[in-house]
Amino acid sequence: MLATLAAFGLEWDGAIEHQSARLAHYAAALGELRQRGLTYPCSCSRRELATEHGYPGTCRSGPKSGGPTAERLRVGGELTFTDRLQGRCRFDLEALGDVIVCRRDGTFAYQLAVVVDDAWQGVTDVVRGADLLDSTPWQVSLQRALGLPEPRYAHLPLVTEPDGTKLAKSRRSVALDPGRAGEQLTAALRLLGQPVEAKLELEPAPRILARAIARWDPQVLRGVREVRAP
Repeated sequence: MLATLAAFGLEWDGAIEHQSARLAHYAAALGELRQRGLTYPCSCSRRELATEHGYPGTCRSGPKSGGPTAERLRVGGELTFTDRLQGRCRFDLEALGDVIVCRRDGTFAYQLAVVVDDAWQGVTDVVRGADLLDSTPWQVSLQRALGLPEPRYAHLPLVTEPDGTKLAKSRRSVALDPGRAGEQLTAALRLLGQPVEAKLELEPAPRILARAIARWDPQVLRGVREVRAP
């Protein structure tokens, strides 16, 4: 992964951090949430919730069965935030449901880990695909509950199949090829509606990215949740 990022001219700040070395920090955050009564144990399995849209609060008053339990964050009310590309976003937290912050096997969930790590690393801006937009209200809820700074969010449109379904490895998506970095970077820029100069794909990846940054136009992406693959 690191070699591929480097081949495409993408760099990172500071040392590479591994979440496996951060478990004590996640445990401390979870302990704070527990102490304040913001979480509860949940015995529901994925199979039991397969037909549900969001979590219905089955275990809010206590686990419904014995055995290992996951831990969920209590959420409710309406949450709003301004996304740099998608504009003002409003979410009904009750409809989204109480999110898992620790799995029944003791593994800390993505939502908790990413919030703790973003704050620790001083992340100011999160830029990602629009398929993760629905995760943002949970993350903002955790940031507010833990008294952590809220980064700015920008959700880019997701590339989809012509029928509107997510572009998948099992279908037509093309694997990243460091030998075709210029071609693939310029193809991504075109999908995002950005200006691409003639023969730009022949330039080294760092130069392509520098040109793209200089000419970046976020206006064409305002409110766009998906773009169709050609």
